[in-house]
Amino acid sequence: MIIAIDGPAASGKGTLARRLAEQYGLRHLDTGLTYRAVAAAMLDAGRSLDDVGAAVALAHQLDLAHLDAKRLAAHDIGEAASRVSVRPEVRAALTQMQRDFAQQPPGAVLDGRDIGTVVCPDALVKLYVTASAATRARRRVEELAEYGVAADEAAIRADLERRDERDMNRTVAPLRPAPDAVLLDTTEMDIEAAFRAAVEIIEGARRRL
Repeated sequence: MIIAIDGPAASGKGTLARRLAEQYGLRHLDTGLTYRAVAAAMLDAGRSLDDVGAAVALAHQLDLAHLDAKRLAAHDIGEAASRVSVRPEVRAALTQMQRDFAQQPPGAVLDGRDIGTVVCPDALVKLYVTASAATRARRRVEELAEYGVAADEAAIRADLERRDERDMNRTVAPLRPAPDAVLLDTTEMDIEAAFRAAVEIIEGARRRL
C-alpha cells in the first residue's frame, strides 16, 4: 500500500503524511529531507554545490531511516537543497532510493513534490495538498518556532513563492499534480479536517480495489 502526497512547501503535506502513516501502519518518508540531507552533507564537507559527482556519492551514503528533521530544517540547508535538487543525476539517485523505500512491505506514505508523477506513479492514492501562500508562510513560521527558530513571516512568504516558481518550472520532475491526483486545499482546514478528508479519499480508493 503506497500513498503519494505532493504539494508545495508548508502546505501541510508532511504533517498529514505522518498522521496517515500512523493510521495505516505504514512507514513514512519526507523525500524533501533526502535532498536537504545531501545538501547538508555537501556543506559539511565544504564541497561546491555544483559538484554533481560529490552530491551523487553522498546521496548513495544516506540512511533514510535516520534523517535529522530538526537540523535539516535550517534555512541555509533549504536554500542549498533547492540548488542540489535540480541536478538530474542527484534526482535519479534519490528517486531510486525513495522507490526502494516505498516498495518494502507493508508499504509507505511518501510526501514531496514528484511522488505521484515520478517516484510512485502507480501509488494506490495520490494526493496533491496545497494552500494559499499566506497560510503556508504562517504555518512555516509556527513550525520553525517549534524548533526554537525565529522567522520573519513576510520573508518566509517571499521565499516560499520563489521556491514555488523554481519547483514548478524546473526541467526535471517539476512540481505539479499527477493527472489522477486528488486535490486537497487545506487553506481553510486544520490538520484534523485535512486528515479526515484524506482518510475518506483513501478508503474510497481501497473500496474500488
